[in-house]
Amino acid sequence: MIKFYNRKEKRYEIEKVAAGKFINYLYTNALGKSFLEIIFKRKFLTLLYGKYCDSFLSKKRIKPFIEEFGMDMSEYERHADEYNNFNDFFHRKLKPNFREIPMDANILISPCDGKLTAIDKINEDTTFKVKGFTYNVKDLLKDEKLAKEYKNGYCLIFRLCPTDYHRFHFIDNGTCSSGKSISGHYYSVNPVALENVNRVFSENKREYSIFHSENFDDVIYLEVGATFVGSIIQTYNPNAHIQKGEEKGYFKFGGSTVILFLKENVVKLDKDLLSNSRNGMESLVRFGEKIGVKA
Repeated sequence: MIKFYNRKEKRYEIEKVAAGKFINYLYTNALGKSFLEIIFKRKFLTLLYGKYCDSFLSKKRIKPFIEEFGMDMSEYERHADEYNNFNDFFHRKLKPNFREIPMDANILISPCDGKLTAIDKINEDTTFKVKGFTYNVKDLLKDEKLAKEYKNGYCLIFRLCPTDYHRFHFIDNGTCSSGKSISGHYYSVNPVALENVNRVFSENKREYSIFHSENFDDVIYLEVGATFVGSIIQTYNPNAHIQKGEEKGYFKFGGSTVILFLKENVVKLDKDLLSNSRNGMESLVRFGEKIGVKA
């Protein structure tokens, strides 16, 4: 059972997990763990499933998926029967200007839809904890010098479920560097996996770029792949001027994660997000929603 706080509705809810029983079997059962290590964390299976989700054969999965999870499609550009395949549906676009983005330079917005864990103090040795496991920024980025710039800073982890809007955006005006890809496995980012696999984010395929923000200093954008995430697609133009709210990229099928690193004394995060995170509770946020203010 995965419990989270819905900020909009101001209540706690239980997450309905796609293939929840199967994920629980893979990550908590001895035999399931064997299959996980031999097959399910491997790139070939994710690539194979990605090919299926890109094919017309997968179109038949769209309507049952929407019905099973009670998805509201009113905010998206196209109706369910207008998508060519499951991946086309999975990285669907919002209607133009459907989300109201606060353009006040002092407001920090969420870059995506997802469940947020907010960590307001990365330790001096640039480590932080998620679900009982200790992560090192140096290991995540494979760059010790860069990691040191974010000691005592902030780590914002946005976990995207398969039912979420899977495009991610820029939190401010600025410019963004080209991305750096880091190879890895394809473990799930479901909380069951995070609690049972040591340092999932450091083990999985990921890529990062440096966003030179006008109001929040240099921000590291780290996108993490997961089981059945066929690709992390970047759609922005490196080193070109960017406006707050512009799209950065999207994920193809699967649960996935966006992680932001901000430097010390750059932002004041909203108190409810910090309180929930300290109690081990994720908070449901949406792209464009205020999550903090400039310090």
